[in-house]
Amino acid sequence: MDSERRGLGRSAARGGMVVLGGQGVRILVQVASVVVLSRLLTPRDYGLVAMVLAVVAVAEIFRDFGLSTAAIQAKALTRAQQSNLWWLNAGLGLALALLAVAAAPLIAALYDEPALTALTMAMAGMFVLNGMAAQYRADLTRRLLFTRLAAAEVAAPLLALATATYAAANGAGYWALVVQQVVQSAVALTFAGLLAGWLPGRPRRGVEMAGFLRFGWSLAGTQLINYAANHIDSVLIGTRLGAHELGTYNRAWQLLMTPLGQLRAPTTTVALPVLSRIRDDPALTQLFVQRGQVALGYSLGAGLGLVAGAAAPVCALLLGPAWDVAGIVALLACAGLFQTLAYVGYWVYLAHGLTTELRHYTLVASALKVVCVVAGVQYGVTGVAVGYATAHLLEWPLSLWWISRRTQLRVGPLYLGAARILLVAGTVAASAYATAQALDGQHPGVTVPVCVMAGAAAYALLLVVPPIRRDVMSLVVTVRGALTRKLSRD
Repeated sequence: MDSERRGLGRSAARGGMVVLGGQGVRILVQVASVVVLSRLLTPRDYGLVAMVLAVVAVAEIFRDFGLSTAAIQAKALTRAQQSNLWWLNAGLGLALALLAVAAAPLIAALYDEPALTALTMAMAGMFVLNGMAAQYRADLTRRLLFTRLAAAEVAAPLLALATATYAAANGAGYWALVVQQVVQSAVALTFAGLLAGWLPGRPRRGVEMAGFLRFGWSLAGTQLINYAANHIDSVLIGTRLGAHELGTYNRAWQLLMTPLGQLRAPTTTVALPVLSRIRDDPALTQLFVQRGQVALGYSLGAGLGLVAGAAAPVCALLLGPAWDVAGIVALLACAGLFQTLAYVGYWVYLAHGLTTELRHYTLVASALKVVCVVAGVQYGVTGVAVGYATAHLLEWPLSLWWISRRTQLRVGPLYLGAARILLVAGTVAASAYATAQALDGQHPGVTVPVCVMAGAAAYALLLVVPPIRRDVMSLVVTVRGALTRKLSRD
């Protein structure tokens, strides 16, 4: 048993390094996409595409139906079950694509934008492509083949960005963004299928599928609720303030929240198969979750603090002077920090199969988010960002308490860990902000590096606090061990 635990720990550490490395490349591609395309396209271009995504992308939840996660966390998965799951995802993708095509005129009418009819029809093809790729990605994750998964997830956005840049430079306008979405889905399917190394067999009757469907349906319900709450801001801005304002808000979101999601999502990819195997050991689960919170908080949390403090020069450097989104980015960075504090609880829900309990919590959290965002939209896009950040400020302690009532996870150490993370992030943010203010008027290419150095110096000074020093040393040991094992294996 001890050797098995050590093996899982090594796999998780190696997998975390590989996946995070791949995501690091994806983040660079995402930032490059924001930097390059924001200079070739207008806020209205982004707003029109965001209007479509805010409505039709909800179909992605039904397209997957939670079956990818069901396959990953299952204790046993036969090839017949895997093939049936592939056909289910592909069939759902096709059905939803046809539904999106039929609903295209209604979406255009919702926003009073005739151009959305053709846009929606063109983007419907993503459902089919993503449906066919879902079980390939799940299989690579289940088998802990993180290097292959990372290769597939890096190639897709890179090739899609190249295609979109060419299209935008040649006057394609918002169609360049549509091309980017479709090409990314097509390349992801191709790479994932080739790297998984199998083709689905024909659908079979008499194969036990009820457990997968129950898990998937419950998880899909939770994801649907969460999706509606997370996208109420885009829908409200689009319908009440128009495409230009939505495009402005979308640039801030794409600059910060999309890369943040890309960084956090792979941690679930690594944590879910490991936690699923140790879920019957409360002590080991507690240790894994606490270390996961430290890893996320002292890396992503500190980075978000830096972005919040230096939002003005960061936005000027990456987007140029035409995009006035620094205040929105700073608020979204705060929201992202609060999300990160509680993210480890999501791992536990999935690993323990607590999809019903997760749905109940999501209903409460989503209602809170909707109330805050609806109140904020009265004051424009900045008001929406304030509402979004306020909702997550109120949610994160509730989320940790909720999971502690459903499992044997002790919430006290997680609250203390979150408090230390907030101290680190707040100190880094204050240092970066003071530096940005002192260098006001300087070129952002000078200001941003100086803000980074100031934030790093503030981070280093906090190491005199013993609990923070222990947390950082734990993180360093984990990363060093993962690198050493990976190099020795290579």
